[in-house]
Amino acid sequence: MTDTGSFGGITLRLVTFSNPGQTAQRVGAFIDNDTNIVDLAAAAVLATPSGDMSAFASMLALIDAGPAALDLARKLCTTDVEEAVIARSAVRLAAPLPNPRRLRDCACFLQHLRNAREIRHTRLAAREADPEAALERYRAAGALDVPPEWVAAPVYLNSNHLSIIGPEDDAVWPHGARRMDYELEWAMVTGRSGTDIPAANAADHIFGYTIFNDISARDIQAIEIRSGAGMGGPGKDFDAGNVFGPCIVTADEVSDPYNLNMRARINGEEWSRGNTSMMDHRFDGVLAHLSHNQTIHAGEVFGSGTVPSGCGLEHNRYLEDGDVIELDVESLGVLTTRIVKPADWRDRESPDKN
Repeated sequence: MTDTGSFGGITLRLVTFSNPGQTAQRVGAFIDNDTNIVDLAAAAVLATPSGDMSAFASMLALIDAGPAALDLARKLCTTDVEEAVIARSAVRLAAPLPNPRRLRDCACFLQHLRNAREIRHTRLAAREADPEAALERYRAAGALDVPPEWVAAPVYLNSNHLSIIGPEDDAVWPHGARRMDYELEWAMVTGRSGTDIPAANAADHIFGYTIFNDISARDIQAIEIRSGAGMGGPGKDFDAGNVFGPCIVTADEVSDPYNLNMRARINGEEWSRGNTSMMDHRFDGVLAHLSHNQTIHAGEVFGSGTVPSGCGLEHNRYLEDGDVIELDVESLGVLTTRIVKPADWRDRESPDKN
């Protein structure tokens, strides 16, 4: 087993941002109840002009630099470097880790899967002469049950780590999709590399946590499921499919990561509510299972899967053009995303969603 470092005693809410009129991204940390940001590279120059600033070149560089760099970042947030402090409202926030080394989404909340199967088979049953009898037939055949393999160990899909957007980006509705949906998730970011990681030591490999909106085109996904291709194809794999933010909260700041309230609001109306305690597979188990026979690298992201009730599919409600999605996870902040149709799509007659 490989092992590279420790992260004890550091409390940070880390962001990636760009200054007005600039495209270059910078690494910072929220202060003042997330209303201001310390530009860590600028603060380091002011505090130690002759020091090595390479750790603050990007979030991935900061993760790779290890505990000493995080200790410095924490110190900079409590140092008088007023010239390096900028209002959050004056910058553009990107995804906190725009370029993870890998992105996987895990099925950690099994009740969500049961709920989704109930919805799907209720729809199928509605096409038959006796819907109630048809649904009971599906139930008796085990079609609504989660496969035992999913109960025994966390299942995951490989998501596109090149298609990530942040809290200031619009999620662009993919062409051809009719039923668009949000997914209320949270995610773990790794800070240490390791192979065959024992579950008892897995927490030492967690750099921090963030909020994840795994946007899905449900009608396209349904075709993929019927074809046997699984759930990770075009129904989830499009340019604005993975939304992260607003920050990465370092693991030590979250006293009990498995007791965080989770809520989703659409245009201010609450659609979803859950808690991280509902996870059947926790992140320590995910790391232990997935690191068997393969190396987990620092700077990877693992999504939790959807909390029960945490998507429109489970309520048979779907997003409309211009809807604003707010995912609120206790201690991690609020991730806000607007979903919009491209102009050439919006100008057409709206497709039937029924």
